[in-house]
Amino acid sequence: MKIILVGSSGIIGQAVDKELRQRHEVITASRTSGDIRIDITDNHSIRDGFSSVGSFDALVSATGSVHFGDFNEMTEDEYQIGIKNKLMGQINLVLIGREFINPNGSFTLTTGILNRDPIRLSSSAAMVNGAIDGFVKATALEMPNNVRINSVSPTVITEAMDKYAPYFRGYKPVPAAEAALAYSKSVEGLQTGQVYEVD
Repeated sequence: MKIILVGSSGIIGQAVDKELRQRHEVITASRTSGDIRIDITDNHSIRDGFSSVGSFDALVSATGSVHFGDFNEMTEDEYQIGIKNKLMGQINLVLIGREFINPNGSFTLTTGILNRDPIRLSSSAAMVNGAIDGFVKATALEMPNNVRINSVSPTVITEAMDKYAPYFRGYKPVPAAEAALAYSKSVEGLQTGQVYEVD
């Protein structure tokens, strides 16, 4: 398969690249590095990236930013960070990607544990993750040409614990390589409308 991997420079993205590259052609993409440049907050950037590749068999998104902050101090602009980036950025990958993906292809998006097991300061992340998971389940019902769509919802990643450990006390982290298996299941399997939880 020809797979576009958006967010390939991140911890999860690198692990997904390593897992899928063993069997498929992986085209890496991020804002600043990779085979192509894609900024998910810019539809022109998404379209230009896809146009440079042409048709593809799968798209994996392992990217997305949100603002973490005290709910009592959060502003609309801070919520809009996650809405514009992680939520609509990934949705726009699908909306524009519909024009380029081959029949029987697949989209795989990334959410996370915080909409089902939130922590302090995570109201924006929880909101965005829940919205993406809902989008995936509903969109799967209407995808044309047997195109599948799933999301992967990992807990905190072991390799990121040096940064996030104070916020995830009591959580059991998982290695990025283990999370990458869920992306492989989404891309190489047959299921659609699934949220693959990696705890």
